[in-house]
Amino acid sequence: MSGPPAKPRMLVVDDERVIQFALKSYFGRHGFEVDTAAEHEEALALLASHHYDIVIADLRLTGSTEEEGLQVVRAARARSSSTSIILLTAYRTGTIAERAQALGADVLLQKPQPLPELAQTVFALMNRH
Repeated sequence: MSGPPAKPRMLVVDDERVIQFALKSYFGRHGFEVDTAAEHEEALALLASHHYDIVIADLRLTGSTEEEGLQVVRAARARSSSTSIILLTAYRTGTIAERAQALGADVLLQKPQPLPELAQTVFALMNRH
């Protein structure tokens, strides 16, 4: 006898606690098990120890010009080809889009992203798999 189906698992990587809280609350109410990380080192540790169905990561995590979110994309893709990856950025350029896609991001969205549109993207990616 098997138990109930496993909840889809999501990782939210963003240095803004209010965004972490909002996404964890919203997607938790929609059946996801949601982990959060504020720094890329924390995200990499979570990726190494858990399988995620979807990862949502901000491009810049420390308020600097570093692009730690690309490291998260690379690690998530290396860990699982089936993980859907959304990269959020307020600094979208053609170069960033190309690099994100080359590393395995499925979608690059402009930040701030209204929650209904982000949710629509998440559910579309989940239905794809």
